[in-house]
Amino acid sequence: MSTLAVFGGPKAKTIPFGTGKRFGVEEAVELMEALDQQTLFYHSGKKVKQFLADFGAMYGVPHTVAASSGTAAIHIALGAAGVSVGDEVITSPITDMGSLVGILYQNALPVFADLDPHTYNLTADSVRERITDRTKAILVVHLAGNATDMDPIMEVAKEHNLKVIEDCAQSYLCRYKGRLVGTIGDYGCFSTNDFKHISTGDGGVVTVNSGDEQDYRRTHMFADKNYNRFGEDIRGSIPYLAPNYRMTELQGAVGIAQLQKLPNICERRQAVGDGISAGLQGIRGLHTHRVLDGCDCTYWFYMLRLDEAAFGCSREAFSEALKAEGVSNQPGYIPSVVYLYRIFQEEEAYLGSRFPFDLGKVDYAPGLCPNAEAILETAIRIPVSEFYSDQDVREIVEAVQKIAAHYQS
Repeated sequence: MSTLAVFGGPKAKTIPFGTGKRFGVEEAVELMEALDQQTLFYHSGKKVKQFLADFGAMYGVPHTVAASSGTAAIHIALGAAGVSVGDEVITSPITDMGSLVGILYQNALPVFADLDPHTYNLTADSVRERITDRTKAILVVHLAGNATDMDPIMEVAKEHNLKVIEDCAQSYLCRYKGRLVGTIGDYGCFSTNDFKHISTGDGGVVTVNSGDEQDYRRTHMFADKNYNRFGEDIRGSIPYLAPNYRMTELQGAVGIAQLQKLPNICERRQAVGDGISAGLQGIRGLHTHRVLDGCDCTYWFYMLRLDEAAFGCSREAFSEALKAEGVSNQPGYIPSVVYLYRIFQEEEAYLGSRFPFDLGKVDYAPGLCPNAEAILETAIRIPVSEFYSDQDVREIVEAVQKIAAHYQS
């Protein structure tokens, strides 16, 4: 048995991880065409329109709306869904604040439900437990490219007449029983910031899945100060408050080129993540990133969990040993479940005010979602890239196997 690198032995990772260029001449050509238009405004130019048409064709949805960010996309969907003052929106406690900003901007209250311990996504049973007479919507977060079990959640939503919004910021071309996530709920929300599968620097897309023209127009208008771009009276009949979340032609131009690369990006990421899981089967005390049967995961990152007692070392010791073997990783993911963030513990969304938290009592106490808290206390996150080679995958697996053999011998 080889000595661990952290104790002076040879590294399991013998070559640098594969890298590559995300942007190239394809993006440059689209950008030059955008500049040649002599307008960068989405409604006057052609690039955002083309990006949305291409996105809709790829996802097989009738209507799409552009946004300035993934956070904006979620806010747009919430606004279009009619989420408003004092409503409650059930969502995941392991997510980015971008999932929650729009809820609070609508002066609604996030309610956190618990997660499956190995897919890291919401369960229908936990959602059902959180429903009250103030619940308006369910915001499903498909974490790390992995599909939530949507059928039972959609059944719960139908029973209680709730809107379903899918946060797909990390889950491009991820499939749930053959269906693309983002096309199952009422709205799908995507991010194109620089840390997602594709990048336009920042940006986002909302899919409007009802097929209803009025639903589409309401969503489109909410992204653009409630200006009516569908008729002659653009400003005179603004019905209610809405933000300005418009995408520029420059973002749209880059998005056109990036979208063409997306299938290959997702195919490779799936192969990398599935390859890691296959190689780590049977290691006592180690739980791989679970993908539901009949689903495809496109791994924005790979996250495993460690049973410290069964494995024979602490998570921190495992992480340091893995780094020493040449495999980048991070203990946990976000610092804590989001309901333990200061904004929820002190119930201050606006400086010097308790609104909207004073509209209703929502539980943000430690222990609220035990599975979610345990996930963050035991997880190890490993980066995934479409540029990783088969050798990179083998050496990640070999590094973990080497550490397991050492501590479990």
